[in-house]
Amino acid sequence: MPAKILVVDDEPDMLKLLSMIIKEKTQHKIVTTNNPLEALELIKQGGIDLIIADLKMPGLDGSELLDAVKAFDENMPVVIMTAFATEEASAETIEKGGFDFIIKPFRKEQILSTIDKALKWTAMQKENRELKAKLKSSEV
Repeated sequence: MPAKILVVDDEPDMLKLLSMIIKEKTQHKIVTTNNPLEALELIKQGGIDLIIADLKMPGLDGSELLDAVKAFDENMPVVIMTAFATEEASAETIEKGGFDFIIKPFRKEQILSTIDKALKWTAMQKENRELKAKLKSSEV
């Protein structure tokens, strides 16, 4: 089943590139925005399965967006990407609950693999929560 992926980056060329890669190589739907505040509104509307966001953006950076997303939905997978990679930024992303940290420029196969892993992980987490709920209800 196709997922809905939200890509947030202040660079229009990066939005076009990721859109092209995802549309060309997957059945997933893609929504893009260069405005992290608009991204939050889209997330709150529901239906987003995965978020890919740039780390350095004006107004609200990727780290702050990650915090806001996790406060809204702790199970939402968020992939942070940046051209300004540091070990601290990578570690902070993972500590905050980010799914992965990708360094720009990335290979097409790398982003596609990360998308696949994130969506499989999300499906597994959902199945796990459902099984736990069934077990809990059968114990009563």
